[in-house]
Amino acid sequence: MNKVLITTPTFARYSPSALQLLQNAGLEVIRTPQAVAAEADVLKCIDNDVVAIIAGLEPITKAVIASAPSLKVVAKHGIGVDNIDLDAAKARGIRVVNAPGTNAEAVADLVFGLMICTARRLPDAAARLRAGEWPRMIGRQVWGATLGIVGLGMIGKAVARRAHGFNMKVLAYDPYFDQEFARSNDIQQASLDEILTQSDFVTLHMPYSEETKNLISEKEFKKMKPSAFLINAARGGVVDEAALLQALSNKTILGAAIDAFSKEPPPVDSPFLNLPNVVCTPHMGAYTEEALQLTSEFAAKTVLEVLAGNKPKCTIV
Repeated sequence: MNKVLITTPTFARYSPSALQLLQNAGLEVIRTPQAVAAEADVLKCIDNDVVAIIAGLEPITKAVIASAPSLKVVAKHGIGVDNIDLDAAKARGIRVVNAPGTNAEAVADLVFGLMICTARRLPDAAARLRAGEWPRMIGRQVWGATLGIVGLGMIGKAVARRAHGFNMKVLAYDPYFDQEFARSNDIQQASLDEILTQSDFVTLHMPYSEETKNLISEKEFKKMKPSAFLINAARGGVVDEAALLQALSNKTILGAAIDAFSKEPPPVDSPFLNLPNVVCTPHMGAYTEEALQLTSEFAAKTVLEVLAGNKPKCTIV
């Protein structure tokens, strides 16, 4: 029997509908036993009958792809495919697909949660209250501030729509800028430099690639307002973390919120975890029950589409 290997623990976790789609198509569903699967864990579960892999952040490497002779499709349970060896997949004629838009609203919700947490210093305030203090915590307003969005894709657009509820001025940069959406949503097109120099909050929403690696580094932080905050709910590699640490320590910027790290999970002694002007979360942007259900169903449907000989619109390679 043809098998689908699930490497992410969140697939079909909150609804059985996605699992049923695969099983009703006559596929056997198997899972890696580890909640966080490394390459070795994935390799142990591969056999000759695996025709599809549904992956989260787990490494789908050249070795993984080479070990699955019947593999036809790798479906990302999310958007970013930087954990999948696209060259190895392409060389084998294996489709790689993702699930665009299924978690956009969930990530945008988190962005505003992080924005408010950093501006009002909520985690620090809660910790100090639990410690018996009654501190006067002076923060900054989100209402009426200038928001710079770097990457105006589905998530960036969802963030922009929310920003107007906070009476924010919205600037956006994207190499493939959607002029129609910008006009209808009162968004000002800006260069990356303009966003950095003018924004009170800069939020990142682009995939990780060689072009976006360390997109925000030392010279970019120096262009930001000393009262500004950086929000990264995209990928860790788009920010130079050494430069970010320096910018936070030197008060080049006022604060940051990090949902994505270059190494995940970060080391327990990571200095970011102890800085009072940083809010850290465990790459949880897409983790709402609603978004996970949508993403799981989308991933299952695209797997079936590829196995039926079709090319889904969400095909990466």
